[in-house]
This record gives sequence, structure tokens and C-alpha cells, in this order.
Amino acid sequence: FIPGGLDCSISFLSHVLGKVCIHGRQKEILGVLVPRLTDLTKSDCIWQRICCWLVECVPDRWMEAVVLGFVQRVPGADVLSRLLGSLVVKNKKAQFVVTQKMLLLQYGHTTTVLQNLLGYLSLDSLRRTLLLRVLQELLETWSSSSAVKHSPAEQQLYISKAILICLSHLKEHEIESCRQELLTSMMEGVKCHLDSSLPQLRRLGMVVAEAISLKINTEGPVLKFEYEEDDETRELKSLLVQTPFCVVPSLPGDDRTEKAGVALPLVPESNEKFHTAAPVMPDEELDAELDSDDDLIPYDMSEDKELKIKAPVYIRDCIEVLTGSRSEDVDKWEATVKALETLVRKNPAATREVSVELAKILLHLEEKTCIEGFVELRQRAQVAVLTTDPIPVAKYLTSQFYSLNYSLRQRMDILDVLVLAAQELSCPKFHGKTKHSGAQKPCIQLLPGSDSSKGWRRIVDERIKSKTRRFDMGQSRVELASCPNEFNSVAGYFFFPLIQHFDRPLTTFDLLGEDHLVLGRLVHTLAILMYLAVNTVAVTAMGKALLEFVWTLRFHTDSYVRQGLLSCVSSLLLSVPMERILADMTEELLETRSWLGDVMEKDPDGDCRRLALQNLLLMENLKKKLEAVPS
Repeated sequence: FIPGGLDCSISFLSHVLGKVCIHGRQKEILGVLVPRLTDLTKSDCIWQRICCWLVECVPDRWMEAVVLGFVQRVPGADVLSRLLGSLVVKNKKAQFVVTQKMLLLQYGHTTTVLQNLLGYLSLDSLRRTLLLRVLQELLETWSSSSAVKHSPAEQQLYISKAILICLSHLKEHEIESCRQELLTSMMEGVKCHLDSSLPQLRRLGMVVAEAISLKINTEGPVLKFEYEEDDETRELKSLLVQTPFCVVPSLPGDDRTEKAGVALPLVPESNEKFHTAAPVMPDEELDAELDSDDDLIPYDMSEDKELKIKAPVYIRDCIEVLTGSRSEDVDKWEATVKALETLVRKNPAATREVSVELAKILLHLEEKTCIEGFVELRQRAQVAVLTTDPIPVAKYLTSQFYSLNYSLRQRMDILDVLVLAAQELSCPKFHGKTKHSGAQKPCIQLLPGSDSSKGWRRIVDERIKSKTRRFDMGQSRVELASCPNEFNSVAGYFFFPLIQHFDRPLTTFDLLGEDHLVLGRLVHTLAILMYLAVNTVAVTAMGKALLEFVWTLRFHTDSYVRQGLLSCVSSLLLSVPMERILADMTEELLETRSWLGDVMEKDPDGDCRRLALQNLLLMENLKKKLEAVPS
């Protein structure tokens, strides 16, 4: 302190602090300054005022760097409140940084930074008005369908965390004053999130909607969705529980660990007393237990055997059982569903006679009883029928995909069956063994999850390995029998009917409209079929048609659809010979290259950017290989 009670100015120190922070030295100066100021302001109000003046006197052009550094390095919201005071109320630049830029324009900060920031706004009555305004703006962004479509999933997660932290700080009277606004935002936001094709965004919408419903309906029923919980979901739910702030100043020299060490043994003692206390039962209850039916002698059922229903041995018998409606045939119906795949593969000639009829029955088959793995059993039977008689069954399934009176689930089932059957037809049989769908697992997933680029990176790695010669004496491998690719002659029947009518809306089915989830599945299906058609006769025609299809939908707003389109480009480059691409699709390839560059730089979705970069590298590698080959 300056002796004699003289006044002083710390604006010079504020300028130094701002200048150091704006030049990227926040970590060095605030790493020392923040812990020291935290200790000095615990019990000294004068140091609190000095610290507030220090930050308030920072020029506006440097304010963002200083505020961001403090928020990132304080141990808690109560410490931030002591160091900054009511800075956001007095300084417009600091208010913009705290309430707009760090919450709505940036999304790279950690959850701890969010808790410090929003907790700081909640610790003072003047700042709580800003907290309510921040919550309103966050909800407007969260419930905007345009923001959900065009912003990356990481930003959606960041905004969801901020909303949940804000909700944890709201008081009863504040919730009552904005109950209607919360309800409106919840209804709009959950709708646009559930319309998304990405599972992560749908789950985010469910979690946030449940939290809002829990806050506004404290006494009545609340929203409850069914979803699989993961670490991200559990973290989001934990943000609703407000962490208590240690706002009571502690005196210098306090030994908190010693107090904690004294207090800890109290918990196990109370728990021990609680667990060792035995419940005392009245005599009336004891008499009631003695009068129960426990003294009855049970029947001896040790030698009882479960009656096994014999499954049909002919394909036509299976059709009769599956189309029957008698309730007493339920056991036989279950046995038929379980045995159908094996029966179809053992009797290919009989299956071909009724293949289309059997495919129709399986497509419309519904579960009568609770069979474990019913969906998988039905799908495996459909794949068996399709691989046994590919052309007529593929014609039927592809025609039904664009027909009326089918649910979205049935249309996606058709796509799944086409992919699995195409993969089985394109893979060679093991020598001396018959192929069996249950023994083969698809190496390409139709729904590759949140990071679709992983599956296609695996494809590129597999292709590179197949082109690489290795000289070693490793373990002997199973030799594959020399046999033709069965998918060669039927690839067009799988591919071209799916790509023909995507732009023709039906009464209950509009791929270019609200049914973009099915469109995303269709695009990924076409990409996989294109990849499996490598070395086939129709691969060049398929590639040209697929490139036109991609070019038509390249600006689609749904990120899952765009990921599928980029996967289509990958499969085209891997499957179509580069000579044919340069001869038949030179102009289209140049336009596609320019589009990929724009996607890599400007697309908001991270997976799309990675896939675009992968395609550009793949183009460059194929070009180098082609130039290296002597003419």
C-alpha cells in the first residue's frame, strides 16, 4: 500500500495486463496472477476492489483476452465473482464476450469453463438478469431448425450443456415467470432435433427436453424418452445438479484437510449403525407369516420335458404356417421362423419356385410372439431368399421401395437386405465349405455411427493392403476357391432401380422432403453397392449414374446425407478403373474435385470435411499411379 493515504491509479497495470494477454501470454501471466489474487481476495474486501479496478481499466480492445483468461483459469465461479465483480454489468465489451461470444459464437471451451461462466452470472442479483437473457438466447438457437441443420454436432452439444447449467441455477420464481417461453422452446426444439438423421443430435434433444420438462412440471407428469445412455448422456444429466459454491471466506491458516479428516469417519459410523439395526416385527405379522402357503408340498417336476414342435421340412409348408392366422399354431410359427433360413439354403430349387412370394411374406411378416432375435431371423431369411434367386427377388424389393403403403422401417429393411445380399454374393466361397450368412459378418456397416469416415478409411486401408506385396514366412492362410463373382451379373438389378425414382414424391413418401433419414440410408446403400461392384461389367455405367446422383444432391442440408454422398465418391474412385473415369467422366471429375475442395474448407460437419479430404488425397494418389504406368 502507498503510505500516507495517498490515492493512486492502476490503469498502467491494467494496460500491461491487457497488452500481455492480447499477445498470447495469458498462461504465463495469469497462471501466476490468478492464484495470488484468489488468496488475497478470500477475506480482504480492499483487495477485491483493487482486483475489480484492475480488470475494469483494461481497454476494450484487450478486454476479451483478459476476461477469457480469467474465466479459463479460476478454480470456481465464486472466485471469478470475487475477481471480476460486476464487470459484465459495467462494461459492454465484457458483457458481449461473456453473454454472446463465449456461448453462441464459440464452442471449444470445456464444461468447467461453462460452469464458471454461468455460475458467475448467477451469483449476483444484477447479473441474474443477464443469466435469464442468456438462457433465452440459448433456447432460441437450440430450437432453431436452421441452426440444427447447419451447425456442427460439437456446437449443439456445447449449447445443450450451457442450457442445462443455466437451468440448474434457476430459482422457482424465475421459472414461474418464463414457464411459457420454456414450454414453447422445448416443443420446437425437440421436434427439430428428433427430425435429425444423426443419433447424437436426437439424443441431445431428448435429454434437454426431459430437463426442461422436469423444471417446468415439478408436480405433474414429465417427458420421458427411451434412449441408450452413454458417458455423454450421463455427463449432461449431471449438469442439472448444481455444485454448491464455497462463498464463505476462510481465514488464513485454516487447515481444511484436517477438518475433512475429522469429519470423514462420521459417515461410516452412521452407516454402520443404520445397517446393523434390525427391524422389529409385531407379533401379528409373525402369525401372518406362519399362516402362509409355505407348508404346502410342491409337485415333483424334475422329470418333465419341454415339448418340442417339429419345424416344417418343405418351403411351401413354411409359407402356409407364416400366412396362417390360427392361434394354436404359435409354437409351430416360432419353429418355422427359426428354421426358415437353413431350409431355404438347403433347397434352392424349391425356393426359386416361390421366391418372390416368400420375399413378399417376409417383408410384411410381423412378430406374433416374443421371439429372441426376431428381426435378425427375418432379415437372415430375406437375405437367403435374395441370394438364392437374385434377379426376380431384387426386382420385387427395389420396386417395393418406391411403392405406396409402406412404412419407413420397411423401406430401410429393404435397403439392409439388399446390402447384405450383395456382400454375400460378391464374396468368394471358402474352399470345401458352403457359405452361410450366420457365419459371415458384414465388414461395411450401413450405419457407421457418429464417425462415418472410419468405415471408408478401413476400405482404403484394405484396398492398399490388397495392392501391397509382402515377402514373409507367416502363418499359412485359407486358400479361396477360384470362382466367379456372383454379384457381377446381377449388380445392375440391385443398383439402377434404387437410383431412378428418388426425385418423385409419393403421398406418404418424400425422399427430398421430410423423409431425409431414408434418403441418407439410400445414399449409403448406393455407396456400398458401388464398392461391391468392383471388377464387374456394369461398374462404369453405375459410376457415371452415381456421379450424376451425387451432383444433384451435393448441397443437401442434412449432414448424414452429405456424408453418404462423399462416401459414394470414395466408392466410385475405388471401384471404377481410373482409365474409364478419365475417358468417360473427365468433366464431371473436375467439377467434383472443385466441390470437394469447397466441402473441405466450408462444411460445418467435421466428418464431411474429413471425407472430402480423403477423397482429394485418393484422387491425387490414383493420378500419380496412372502417370507412373508406362504408356
